[in-house]
Amino acid sequence: MAEKSRILFTRQGFRRGVTAMLPVAAGLSVFGLALGLAAAQKGLSTVELGLMSAIVFAGASQMLAVELWQHPVPLATLAAATVIINLRYLMMTAALAPWLGPVGTGRAYGSLFFTADENWALSMAEMRRGGTDAAFHIGAGMTLYVVWLLTTILGHLSGAAIPQPERFGLDFVAVATFLALLVPMWTGRRDLPPWLIAAVTATAAHAVLPGTWYLIAGGLAGSLYGAWRDVR
Repeated sequence: MAEKSRILFTRQGFRRGVTAMLPVAAGLSVFGLALGLAAAQKGLSTVELGLMSAIVFAGASQMLAVELWQHPVPLATLAAATVIINLRYLMMTAALAPWLGPVGTGRAYGSLFFTADENWALSMAEMRRGGTDAAFHIGAGMTLYVVWLLTTILGHLSGAAIPQPERFGLDFVAVATFLALLVPMWTGRRDLPPWLIAAVTATAAHAVLPGTWYLIAGGLAGSLYGAWRDVR
């Protein structure tokens, strides 16, 4: 891990982050297109989706928000779901402290805004290799941010141009994307119990809770079990 006194924040580091993220961002663009298609089917406008991608910038929580989208918008449910899904960033960003701590408040918080799973993983790998340029993180993050914003909008425009998306199976795109997102999260059989607990709880809660609160119940149950298991 890089020493505090050696931490830099340079244009060269920024460019290295951009270069490292480009192939990853290209692969993830399909998820941006899928989110845009799903948002168009739910009736979100291009401006609404664009603002969501620009401000939230979190694929899993955005996809869940689109899946829950209805009129009137369930604001409490959306807020709770977003908090639960994104709690992991508290621990993830804390791990970047050796890089971001020495570079100043503005640079640190600016970099944290552009944190996603992908550029966090690249940055952690760079730190472990002894990298000392913290601008790598924001360079990678801003690259992903731009690609994500553009592809979600492009996906929305494409979806809005298709009058009957169900004819092409596009009404299944949100479910398919969630299933695809689960694949890289799987680390082994140890993941199965919290996933099953979340699924069973959500299924049972669906019968007794109004609206989409069953999703929150399932997410909380799985998360609490995972936390209990890890600290016992």
